[in-house]
Amino acid sequence: MSQGIEALTTTTLSLALDAATLRHQVIAANIANAGSQGFVPQRVRFEAQIAQALQNNSRTDTHASASPLAPRLNVRIEPDLAADGRPRAVQLDAEVAALSQNSLHYQALLRALNRQLSMLSTAVSDGKR
Repeated sequence: MSQGIEALTTTTLSLALDAATLRHQVIAANIANAGSQGFVPQRVRFEAQIAQALQNNSRTDTHASASPLAPRLNVRIEPDLAADGRPRAVQLDAEVAALSQNSLHYQALLRALNRQLSMLSTAVSDGKR
């Protein structure tokens, strides 16, 4: 059973929102533990999985039977290590900047999802209010 582009868009936006939420939580934990002795800051890694999934999806047959982007995303939370393998120190200014950037990204994703759902609502109601 194939899904329409609207289902794919909604699914992709939902996955991106979930990933942004997780990234926000990890950054907040890094900030909260900045002064903790022995704390190892964490990073959320998922961009490579998104790029790979999109690349794999573009290689599939584009007919109606083609399967859409899988509704799963393998997000990894990894320690933030320096090149020598030791944990990096938490840099508050960098973490706050990352938090602000992630907040803007999240808001943009919410607006996109809102527009998508609004278009679907209009289509369902035949443009009537």
